[in-house]
Amino acid sequence: MLTGHGAQVTAFRTAFDTGVMPHAWLLTGPPGIGKGVFAREAAAWVLARSAPPHPLAPSGDDFELSPEHPTAALLAAGSHLDFRLVERVVNPNVKASDAKLRKEIAIDQIVRRKDSKFEPPLNECLRTTPALGAWRVVIIDAIDDMNRNAANALLKYLEEPPPGTLFLCVSHAPGRLLPTLRSRCRRLAFQPLNDTDTAIVLRRAAPDLSAEDLAALVAVADGAPGRALRYADSGIAALTRTLDELAAAPPGAATGVALSLSRSLALKAATPRYEAFLDLAPAHLARAARTQHGGALARTLAAWEAANALAASAVALALDPQTVAFELATLVAGARAK
Repeated sequence: MLTGHGAQVTAFRTAFDTGVMPHAWLLTGPPGIGKGVFAREAAAWVLARSAPPHPLAPSGDDFELSPEHPTAALLAAGSHLDFRLVERVVNPNVKASDAKLRKEIAIDQIVRRKDSKFEPPLNECLRTTPALGAWRVVIIDAIDDMNRNAANALLKYLEEPPPGTLFLCVSHAPGRLLPTLRSRCRRLAFQPLNDTDTAIVLRRAAPDLSAEDLAALVAVADGAPGRALRYADSGIAALTRTLDELAAAPPGAATGVALSLSRSLALKAATPRYEAFLDLAPAHLARAARTQHGGALARTLAAWEAANALAASAVALALDPQTVAFELATLVAGARAK
């Protein structure tokens, strides 16, 4: 269920209801704020509106669609003939034992390539007219993940869209896209959610969260609940309390707290908490900087820059978790030092 993007829903519905529907939309904004949810709900709404009349057809002011509507049932079963989702997938061209999620959306997901085992590529479904209604919907999530060949293959269909085809392209970084791709889409910008809407999304997705963990997740989400949900089971409230303790502790005491924390995060069973800490420590420094000025601000910004760089490389370079956690904790503690 979509929360907090009413203006975007109105803009989209108005275009559809007035008959000036662009054939392609570029849904832009930071990761985790609901662009993908918007795309899926908008797709279901369009497909239901363009299907034969039904007593449960959507009639409200949003994208709400009864799960009993035939369109909703077909989408839930993954069998709607007029819907395609293009996203990163497990590489079908390698042995099952070696299969991993591709790092990008490749061209064989858009057009058939010799020796590719991907079935079926997008172009095959675009050769026909929509089967169940007036519209076919294609979601690209995220279009940023396309390699250059795939992007150029998609561009052909954005330049000459098949009749009755709507493209919903999710983008976290539109500046990286080919200018020709951007120019073929109507841009619909999304902003981070406020804390109230963030809490609603988090509570809906993780109803068993304690009030303390929910508050901590809202703080770390910074308007992007999808990002914060990764830490729903990591005891984030306790980590947040420890960071607050580090920031307030005198130098002599801070070292002991940092050492104890780093040892606990180095355990194999603590991997989810360690990964949460990699995000929490820089975020803690960023929030602290918002209330500072002068020398304190300069120290905190320097600590944030170092923490952000260390956290970003920790997993990719397989750095020792205990060492990384200790250095991050030390940066949080040292940022306030005079």
